[in-house]
Amino acid sequence: MFKSQSFSSLIEANNANLANTSSELINGLKILHENQWYTCGNLSLSEGEFPHKAINSSPDDLDYQLLMNAALLLASDKVDQPITVTVGFPYGTYHIYKDKAVTYLKRSHRVEYDSSVFSSGAKKTAVVEIGDVDVVPEIVGCTIALRKGEQKAEGSFFVLSCGFGTFESVLSTDEGIIEQTMISTHGLKYAINIMLKELEKSNYLEFRNAHLLDDAFQKGYIILNRKNIDLREMRKNAIKSYYNEVISPNLRNVITDANLMKTNKIYLCGGGLYYNDLVECFNKEFGDIAQLNFVDDPASLAGKGYALNSLRKTGGLKQSSVGIDIGNATTVVVNFNE
Repeated sequence: MFKSQSFSSLIEANNANLANTSSELINGLKILHENQWYTCGNLSLSEGEFPHKAINSSPDDLDYQLLMNAALLLASDKVDQPITVTVGFPYGTYHIYKDKAVTYLKRSHRVEYDSSVFSSGAKKTAVVEIGDVDVVPEIVGCTIALRKGEQKAEGSFFVLSCGFGTFESVLSTDEGIIEQTMISTHGLKYAINIMLKELEKSNYLEFRNAHLLDDAFQKGYIILNRKNIDLREMRKNAIKSYYNEVISPNLRNVITDANLMKTNKIYLCGGGLYYNDLVECFNKEFGDIAQLNFVDDPASLAGKGYALNSLRKTGGLKQSSVGIDIGNATTVVVNFNE
């Protein structure tokens, strides 16, 4: 049903000759923006010095525009134009950025890229015509995917989404969402920063930030001064602290006794759910009183919801419907198989 592509949300200015450093476009995204070349995504990780991304960036920001151009480039040869695109933002920034996103997106986009990175040739241009745009809160995108996608969720249920930049929640019913149950707070970056501060006590980290430590956080180890440092226990403690200090206190106003009388079903999604240590925290607090449900490929759920929303707006035109989720750690592009 869905065709999903994902890449790292990191960017970096880079004018170097990177010919034949990647085997395919998704790993060789080098884009021209205002006469400056930038690597985007996985190429920034392999070739960059200090790739970066602002947390919860605005459509006015360079990193958002570069990542959007990269996403449109990936989608351009898989869809019929003009396309309908749905994007989203965390609830905390949704009302601020919604109109800006529509203004920026609803036009013809010329994406100039360096094709020599992954094939023969040099600078090329892809033109992507966006006919319609919709913007929804990220957590609502997750809810749409749960109800209208492969999960086919019914009735009332909580949705908890933990990503790199934000943790969000909502109670969804057949009538719609319950506004007072929507929260948007710190994401997994909070836990990574706890680990970073612990590492700094005895190691020189060469100006690494939370984005650059994310890969080590996932793998459970890091090489510093040619020594392999096991991070698993440190990661477990950091996630536990993050859960106890951020997630649990915020959920006390959402998963209340009154709301549990409406439903005890909880869907867990977002890239944070790849960490068993975080899953154990949810199980410990809610395992005895709620039915916890885990979705396949939790990091792409919002993007699938955006694509389904685009499909609704086009009246069922699969080949013209796209969802783009510019996350703080990963960007996801979703369209439909024929």
